[in-house]
Amino acid sequence: MIPIPSGVRVWIATGHTDMRRGMRSLALTVQESLKRDPHAGDLYIFRGRRGDLVKILWHDGLGMSLYAKRLDRGKFIWPSASAGAVSISAAQMAYMLEGIDWRNPQLSWRPLSAG
Repeated sequence: MIPIPSGVRVWIATGHTDMRRGMRSLALTVQESLKRDPHAGDLYIFRGRRGDLVKILWHDGLGMSLYAKRLDRGKFIWPSASAGAVSISAAQMAYMLEGIDWRNPQLSWRPLSAG
């Protein structure tokens, strides 16, 4: 799990990204395409064309980090927009990284009555 400090925003880069790209290239995408500062401390999540691999770019104030996660089965749920970025909460990011639909998480069990 990525230790996200409070106040850090999480951005999903909509569309798909070439997963051969590294830190510098993804940081350049954040700066030029998303019009955001890649060194401001926010997290930026990119998804590959197949949908089973994401890369997360984060600058923690000391240096840039690049995290990757590939699902063994299924695909990451992604916004349908084709350009730009969508902001999500840290909790929604945690759902997404577990392969859960972060847009509408469902409880596995709900009590029917209080007594």
